[in-house]
Amino acid sequence: MEKQSTRAKGAAGEDQASMLLQKKGYRIIERNWTAGKLEIDIVAETKTHLVFVEVKKRHSKQYKEPWEAVNKKKQLNIMRAANYYIKKYKGSLEPRFDIVSIVEVSPTDFEIEHIENAFWPMAY
Repeated sequence: MEKQSTRAKGAAGEDQASMLLQKKGYRIIERNWTAGKLEIDIVAETKTHLVFVEVKKRHSKQYKEPWEAVNKKKQLNIMRAANYYIKKYKGSLEPRFDIVSIVEVSPTDFEIEHIENAFWPMAY
């Protein structure tokens, strides 16, 4: 059995996250939106928020939860990308930063956690 590439694994996690968000009533606007070297995995909207979503998928919790990989540096890069996005598209919804954390329990079973307001904008 051939191993999936990192990009393919990431896309599979983003597919799962997108499906979860859509089931919750979110409208997916963009996937893998980039501004230079900065990237936002998913841009979605609710009735009240423009949501920037970071997706983290792991094959176990052996070392830590997937969401714990979204450190301050990663948060800052997401916020910078979100700032570019907001300036470009000039939306009126309040921005929010979420994380979808996915752990593969087995090849067909996953633990998915959606963390709303996972972090707050900071000055940079």
